[in-house]
Amino acid sequence: MLVKQISVFLENKSGRLADVTRTLADNHINICALSIADTTDFGILRLIVNKPEEAEKILSDDQFTVSCTSVIAIGVEDKPGGLAKALDILHVNNISIEYMYAFVGKTGNEAFVILRVENPDEAVKTLASCDISIIPSQQVYCM
Repeated sequence: MLVKQISVFLENKSGRLADVTRTLADNHINICALSIADTTDFGILRLIVNKPEEAEKILSDDQFTVSCTSVIAIGVEDKPGGLAKALDILHVNNISIEYMYAFVGKTGNEAFVILRVENPDEAVKTLASCDISIIPSQQVYCM
């Protein structure tokens, strides 16, 4: 149920983001979702890709600083309060969110969100028990 996320440490230099995306494209790796957080000197690019193990190796071999972490992909009702419901469940169960971002994709009445939490396995169990849709990794990688 957990999704592998690739994090890439990037210097804030012109072309570095293009270098990452070109490296992935040249190796036929599709980006399903991404988020970038930056400071004046560097940024952290977080990626969900269709082949995470391969992407981690290729980027590392290409001299990028890369790590892989487990995140959760959930589907929330695409209406006011849909995300609040899932976040309330985590809050009530004392599960802290480190960060989150939405990604493109929608099925029926759900919008998709990536969550990084302190205890992903516990969060998956808790959310699933409260009827929050957990999106399997293989489905996410194919979006």
